[in-house]
Amino acid sequence: MGVDLLIFVTLGTQDKQFDRLLREVKKIKNEKVIVQNGYTHCDSSLQHKDYFENDEFLKLMKEASVIITHGGVGSIIQALRFNKAILAAPRLKKYGEHTNDHQLQIVKEFEMQGYLLGFYEGHDINSALAALKEFTPKPFVSNTQVFVEKMFEYIESI
Repeated sequence: MGVDLLIFVTLGTQDKQFDRLLREVKKIKNEKVIVQNGYTHCDSSLQHKDYFENDEFLKLMKEASVIITHGGVGSIIQALRFNKAILAAPRLKKYGEHTNDHQLQIVKEFEMQGYLLGFYEGHDINSALAALKEFTPKPFVSNTQVFVEKMFEYIESI
């Protein structure tokens, strides 16, 4: 990966830390990294902000070449809408990162469907970014318009 790559990291808005992922992010070499760290303590070694305003968050999503995110559906869908290369790391209950392991299931499902690469315990961040460079994600198609059309059809039929 080249030095001109912008990696946007979003650790979500969950009121629990995600130090495990942030420790990995600090190992990224030769790339510009911007972090929305939420409740996770982030020192000055990384450019970061606890929370970006929505317009600034969306601007960073749009400008980034790569999105590294926790396993939250909202963050994943947002990155997919921008057709970004996504590395998703599930928060795990055993580390106090969440109340259960549903993010593990979410990340595995999106990965199985071909939308992103999962970043799991024991993976190396730089190797994962190299694999992401070779990965072609499946294009995301929202079902929102289909849902709206079906809703209108239903309403008109009653």
